[in-house]
Amino acid sequence: MRLFLLLLLLLPGFFVPASQAADMGSGVVDASTLHHKVMCGYQGWFTCPGDGSNIGWGHWSNGGPLTTATGSVHVEYWPDVSEFTPEERFAAPGYTYPDGKQAELFSSHNPLTVLRHFKWMRQYGIDGVWLQRFLIGLKGGAEEYLYQERLDVLNNVRSAALQTGRVWAINYDTVSMPGTKIFDLLTADWKEMVDWKVTNDPGYLHEGGAPVVHIWWNDDVKTMTPQILNQLIDFFKAPGPYHACVIAGGCHNWRSLPNPEWIKAIERLDGYIPWNVGNVYKDAAGTMRAQMQSWAGDREELAKAGALWIPVVYPGFSCNNLQKMPLREEIVPRRKGNFLWDQFHELSKMGNIDTVFVAMFDEVDEGTAIFKVTNTPPAQAHFLTYEGLPGDWYMRLVDLGAKMLREKQPIPSEIPIKP
Repeated sequence: MRLFLLLLLLLPGFFVPASQAADMGSGVVDASTLHHKVMCGYQGWFTCPGDGSNIGWGHWSNGGPLTTATGSVHVEYWPDVSEFTPEERFAAPGYTYPDGKQAELFSSHNPLTVLRHFKWMRQYGIDGVWLQRFLIGLKGGAEEYLYQERLDVLNNVRSAALQTGRVWAINYDTVSMPGTKIFDLLTADWKEMVDWKVTNDPGYLHEGGAPVVHIWWNDDVKTMTPQILNQLIDFFKAPGPYHACVIAGGCHNWRSLPNPEWIKAIERLDGYIPWNVGNVYKDAAGTMRAQMQSWAGDREELAKAGALWIPVVYPGFSCNNLQKMPLREEIVPRRKGNFLWDQFHELSKMGNIDTVFVAMFDEVDEGTAIFKVTNTPPAQAHFLTYEGLPGDWYMRLVDLGAKMLREKQPIPSEIPIKP
């Protein structure tokens, strides 16, 4: 059945009416609107030798073979693959669990694994994903060799969304892409997606009858400019087959950027996601907390412009292995889920929260993942854990927080469930 669905998805004219999609299972998320959604960012960039991608240890290692040598490993957490089938697990050479058994990893290239992730999303009340599509891996990008593999993952997401009743949308990530190439590469790929009827998928997110597209740039604004953003907005807002509801994400301090053209451009968007990951402070007791003081002002300013404010919530942050940091400690401690829960509590106090971006589902590189990781990782390198909490703890917190927001229930300051 899965293979049949995937083959259908690959047909240029493939389309399943919403009514027929609903027959595929209960709990199908409404893809006709961006409103009332809690969605995760989804990288989908993990590969392993032997998975058919011909990429190697993509994102598990720092670009070369995955070894026990210092500096080889790229991630902060080791995924829990205990539920995975044998064909989804790949032995990591030299890495063993504390009990001496061979340590294993997964590949996003495997459609069974992506489907498993989407089943978890359905189980824990997550509406869908913003699929990261990096410009450097597109045709004409510096890492064009990744194009086919990333396309395979995109098709895995399409199939998994269809089978689980989840929604998804493309998130074009401009990281490391020269500004002179952003417009041409991004719009060329979007035209290809539309021409291939990808945005006609029953699970592809729409708003106001138009497919949703998300553009993301580094919050340090190195390559993206207001001029490029305006050019992209003009392209997506123009009538015709490539028209889209355009969402963007970037600087959390967008209202205080020195160039006033940024504010003008951002307020032309249909929605904006201020990237709040790593934006923290310490309270009087020395506890690290997410900066949320700008949230009300952001929402008000965007509402005046007719744009949707989409807040980012995240469980914590760490990139010791990624950045080869000498200090083996979390940069933003999770505090057993309290760091994330504080953010849901604040959103509850604001009232009438429409939609939320959860960063991220599978991002173990920077330690923001909410999916299942192991508390007994290999000892051959430094890894963080969920501090003894169940592997599904963070998905449970997102499930509960999302449910309470949807039902407009007050969210208490203390986590109301036990591990």
